Amino acid sequence: MGFQCLKIESKDPRLDWIDSLSGTEIPLHYICKLASHAIHLVVFHERSGNYLWHGHLRLKGHVDRKFVPFRKLQFGRYPGAFDRPELQQITVDGLDVLIPKDPVHFLEEIPHSRFIECRYKEARAFFQQYLDDNTVEAMTFQKRAKELLQLAAKTLKKLGVRFWLSSGTCLGWFRQCSIIPYSKDVDLGIFIQDYKSDIISAFQDAGLPLKHKFGKVEDSLELSFQGKDDVKLDIFFFYEETDHMWNGGTQAKTGKKFKYLFPKFTLCWTEFVDTKFRVPCETVEYIEANYGKTWKIPVKTWDWKRSPPNVQPNGVWPVSEWDEVIQLY
Repeated sequence: MGFQCLKIESKDPRLDWIDSLSGTEIPLHYICKLASHAIHLVVFHERSGNYLWHGHLRLKGHVDRKFVPFRKLQFGRYPGAFDRPELQQITVDGLDVLIPKDPVHFLEEIPHSRFIECRYKEARAFFQQYLDDNTVEAMTFQKRAKELLQLAAKTLKKLGVRFWLSSGTCLGWFRQCSIIPYSKDVDLGIFIQDYKSDIISAFQDAGLPLKHKFGKVEDSLELSFQGKDDVKLDIFFFYEETDHMWNGGTQAKTGKKFKYLFPKFTLCWTEFVDTKFRVPCETVEYIEANYGKTWKIPVKTWDWKRSPPNVQPNGVWPVSEWDEVIQLY
């Protein structure tokens, strides 16, 4: 029909984990132009966890940089992840086309769709240096932790609460693309402005009883839920200051308060344990704040009050408030 077309392909990230298949190319973008008009076709691929993914529009060396004004294209500056939309047929100017059934949701996803791939190459190198723990205990814990993460994701999604992988769970994703077998719990972060009062009841309805509640909404809130087989889910609430973010910690027996400081960060999507999760886009800065520059080396003994480089004392809860701010179940 007289169009000039450009096809952009790249390696399939879903196969990156499998050495022998990791070179397979898949189509990501087609750009077709006719005179002064262009059509940008973005190919969405299915990923585990029932979501859709599109790749980065990365131009190879030989491509004509003036083919279209690439900077004006909305999709492709970075990879993106989207909920799989239900589609409906409509007629526009006599043409039958499909659009998302909930166009508003789809449009709202676009500015927050940025996706970061797990670092498979680095994870492989990590396991060559530190062998994977294949004991029954480790594998049972990882299975339980995966189930707990998926249940937490489902529960918080239903409530419409944004959350991300934090602490040791984030470190496991970034360093080794898996759950750290000796971590003993699952850690999530939530911005305090996204807190909803029915979070506790929603988790209890999902079969996860509250284990402890420390702090209060205005200060250092932290929730812990009991999963199966002694695997617990810790949720840390983050507070924003002008130049940093922080979350709180409370020592139950003394009422001492602690504060963990992080550089400001934004949220991206990733895939972890076959599910779509948010993680801090500025992952290295986030992990270094929490674990220091030596985060690539596994550390099995960790004291939450002393080990993190970003911890600082934050006073003591007044005894008159203990009933409210230190609740153990």
